[in-house]
Amino acid sequence: MDIFGSSESAKVLVVDDHPFSRVMAVDLLTANDYDVIEHDGVSDVFTVVRKVAPDLILMDIKMPNCNGFDICQKLKQDTETRAIPVILMSVADDNQSRLKSQEVAADAFMSKPLESMVILPEVELLIQRKRLYEWLEQIQQVLFLISQAIEKRYSPEGKSGMRFDKFAQGFGNYLNLNPVEINDLILASHLHDIGTVAIPDAVMMKQGKLDAEERELIKQHVLIGEEICKPMQNRRGIAQIIRHHHERWDGSGYPDGLIGESIPKLAQIFQILDIYEALTSQRPYKQPFTPQEALKILTEEAEKGWRNVKLVQQFVAFIEEKELA
Repeated sequence: MDIFGSSESAKVLVVDDHPFSRVMAVDLLTANDYDVIEHDGVSDVFTVVRKVAPDLILMDIKMPNCNGFDICQKLKQDTETRAIPVILMSVADDNQSRLKSQEVAADAFMSKPLESMVILPEVELLIQRKRLYEWLEQIQQVLFLISQAIEKRYSPEGKSGMRFDKFAQGFGNYLNLNPVEINDLILASHLHDIGTVAIPDAVMMKQGKLDAEERELIKQHVLIGEEICKPMQNRRGIAQIIRHHHERWDGSGYPDGLIGESIPKLAQIFQILDIYEALTSQRPYKQPFTPQEALKILTEEAEKGWRNVKLVQQFVAFIEEKELA
């Protein structure tokens, strides 16, 4: 049963040069309502994968014209195909083959002949996992569209996403962050204010000073944003950034009044990037500050106890070295 309600049968590509072995796998999968595509391993496997876009690949590791380990590794290194689950299979069920399967990022290893009680639950689990990730990616795209609509509504000129992405990539590398952390910073820049969708326009677009009740209402947007982004379980760092990007080093921020290093590191980094990008960008209500003026403001905020002094110093050094040199 497909928990995501897809009416189409899942497509499984069976790659095996042995006709008898291949037929056994095809018959087993077809009998369980899978749409099975056969491949004898003679022609290029990658061309077939891109053409049929299978939901799962079941592949022998030893074939005359190709090696299942090498193909799997290449598939997993390609951004277009790495999400496709790969089950490697072999007559030889030895530890060396199983370890090699793990090294090339195969999703499972099976010994031949295939047993229905072993292979079918594994195939179903991997296909459902793939569809779950696809569903989460769709949620992410919807959230981006909502965020863009909100941004244009409250600020017709918007913000320069490309500038933020550039700063996040550069400063992330400067701090030796890993690629996932850098990507979380970039994605959070598009989603961090999505919680304002639940704040009334009368408050969000008010020209005068906000009263105490309105300020408290505005503060709720980080909690709402966190809840909206929670379905992105493969991007948990984003929800954490959204919740905590208004915390202050001295504990005077919100929503949790976290102090010092109890503030998640990515949230600390994000708020510095976000403030700098906002200060140096033109808005309908202000002219852009120069980089030097923006760095001075950030330094002053750090001296007030609002920001991590060391992190601000690192950011100043990064901007002066990479942007102002």
